[in-house]
Amino acid sequence: MRAIIIGAGRGARLMPTTADVPKCFAEVGGRRILDWTVEALTNAGVESIGFIGGYRIEAVQAIYPQFDFRHNVDWPNNNILASLFYAEDLMDESFVCCYSDCLFTPRVVNGVIESTGEIALSVDVGWRERYADRTEHPTDDAEKITSRDGLVTRIEREIPEDEAYGEFTGVARFSQAGAAILRREFHRCRESFSGKPFRAARLFEKAYFIHLLQELVESGVEMHHADTAGEYIEIDTQQDFEYARECWAAEGISR
Repeated sequence: MRAIIIGAGRGARLMPTTADVPKCFAEVGGRRILDWTVEALTNAGVESIGFIGGYRIEAVQAIYPQFDFRHNVDWPNNNILASLFYAEDLMDESFVCCYSDCLFTPRVVNGVIESTGEIALSVDVGWRERYADRTEHPTDDAEKITSRDGLVTRIEREIPEDEAYGEFTGVARFSQAGAAILRREFHRCRESFSGKPFRAARLFEKAYFIHLLQELVESGVEMHHADTAGEYIEIDTQQDFEYARECWAAEGISR
């Protein structure tokens, strides 16, 4: 199994931590976020890791020479979806992808790998507890999903909190066939929306990964979900950073 880590952005909301290093270098429990990510992926059976870098990519290259790097040279002007597709050549087989600013355990990765279906998303069903005091990143900024019969029926930030089944953790698995669908729909949407608004993004180039996932849902593509009740923390702000340092135990499980 191959993994693709999306890590090109600077993470301005995590300043001053990211003043001189990539966001994934923030340390929790004496280890970089990226160290936790690598451990979770490899312990779940991932054999090779592609890394999409941008801001301070040279720092990542120096410490993790085993990665298969792709350079998002336009990272200040694009977003997660465009960044992911700098590694499109790594999507010719089944793969797992994830965000670089999240802590998660091997069980989260195993969940999507073992899930049935061509596409599987990891969903935190215990997400509300983590948002109780998260004033700098409220629930209307969460990548929420709704579900029916084990399938994702919607994935958008705009889902009302009381209607949400859970929060997408950023960890997803695509079979070879699922990857082909993802690539086909990306190119279809880019051809139609390049330089134009796309869903909630002001430009297609500024779209998030979930914008394309919602496009797949509305196109009738089945998307399974693998649930976790915790074992995941997003680190988007300094407040999140402090929470993670207090709550992420040495064994990589949120207390």
